[in-house]
Amino acid sequence: MTQAKRIFGTDGVRGVANVEPVTAETALKLGRAAAHVFTQLNPRTIPEGARPKIVLGKDTRLSGYMLENALVAGITSLGVDVLIIGPLPTPGVAYITRSLRADAGIVLSASHNSYEDNGIKFFRHDGYKLDDQIEQKIEQLVFAGEIDSIRPTAGKIGQAARIDDALGRYVEFAKRSFPRDMSLEQMRIAVDVANGAAYKSTPCILRELGAEVIVVHNEPNGMNINAQCGSMHPQEIQRIVKESGAHVGITHDGDADRVLLCDEKGEIVDGDEILAIAAVDLLRAGQLRENTLVATVMSNFGLDETLAAHGGKIVRTKVGDRYVIEEMISGNFNLGGEQSGHIIFRDFTTTGDGIISALQILRIMHATGEPLSKLKT
Repeated sequence: MTQAKRIFGTDGVRGVANVEPVTAETALKLGRAAAHVFTQLNPRTIPEGARPKIVLGKDTRLSGYMLENALVAGITSLGVDVLIIGPLPTPGVAYITRSLRADAGIVLSASHNSYEDNGIKFFRHDGYKLDDQIEQKIEQLVFAGEIDSIRPTAGKIGQAARIDDALGRYVEFAKRSFPRDMSLEQMRIAVDVANGAAYKSTPCILRELGAEVIVVHNEPNGMNINAQCGSMHPQEIQRIVKESGAHVGITHDGDADRVLLCDEKGEIVDGDEILAIAAVDLLRAGQLRENTLVATVMSNFGLDETLAAHGGKIVRTKVGDRYVIEEMISGNFNLGGEQSGHIIFRDFTTTGDGIISALQILRIMHATGEPLSKLKT
C-alpha cells in the first residue's frame, strides 16, 4: 500500500538536497498535492474567476533555487497562484501568508542544518504549522496519483508573482512587538545572523529601533549558512560580544525561528533562561495566561522552580515546537518554547520567531534597567 510511505518528518520534509525526498521531482509533486489540499481546506470562498494563492519563501541555501522553481511549477499546474517572497525568516513567511491573505505558506529551509540539506515546511492560511492529518493527506496525494488527472488548461493555469515588499512588511510587523514609547538607543547589540534568512531583517529591525548594531556572518553565498556560526556555534556570538563590548548578543539559526542570547559578560542565555525571564515578567504583570508556561520534556527543571516561586506552573509536551504550539492553542496559553531557542510569544505571532523573542527580552532589560546577566539569575 503506497500510503505507508513517509516523507514528512517532525518538521516538514527534510534531507540532503537533490536526494529523495528533497528533489525537484518530489517538490513538483508536493506542490501539486499541497495546492490541491489547501484549496479544499481554506474556508474562504474564492470569487468566480479568481484563483487561490500560496506564499513561497526560503532561506539562503543554494538548493533553494531548484526547489523553489519545482514548487512553482507544481502549484501553478494545479491552477493556483504563487507569491514568491525570496529569502525571509520562517516566521516572516508565516506572517506574510496571513498579511497577504493567502491560502497557505511554504518555506524552503533546513533550519540549523548545513547547506547541503534543505527542507519544505508548510503553514496554514492563519500562519500556524500543519497538523499531522493534513500532512498525511498531502503525502498520500504525492504517492497515490489520484490528482494526476487534474490538469487546468488555458487561463486556468496559475501565475507566479514576486512580492517585493515582503521584507519591509515583516520588519514593521516585528517592530510592532516592541513598545512604541521605548527605544534601543544607547544599546550596543552584537548579532550573528548565521549567513541565513535573517541577514537583512534582524539588523534592520534593531537599527530602526535605535540600537547600535554590530553584525557578523551576514554575507550568505548559498553555501555558508550555519557554517561555524549562528546558534549552533554559540562560541561565535560570545567572541563578538567580548570583542565589541556589546550590552547583549543575539544569534539565530539559518531560518531565524530560534534565538540564543549572550549577556554582557559573554555568557550564553539559552531558551529555558529566555522563557524564565519572559514568564516571570508576564506573571508580575498578570499577563501570563492561566499562569502557565508551555515547555517540552527537555526543559530544565529549574524552570519549574522559577515559575512556582512566582505563582506560575509549567505544562510539558513532546520535543518539537509544533507540539508546544498545539498545546498553546488547545489551552489558550500565550508563552511557550524549547531549550533550543524556539520561543513562541502568541500575543504577537503564530510560530517561533527569533527576533520577536529577542525584542521581548530587550524590552524587559529596558524596563527594569537591569543587564541580561542580572535578569537570568
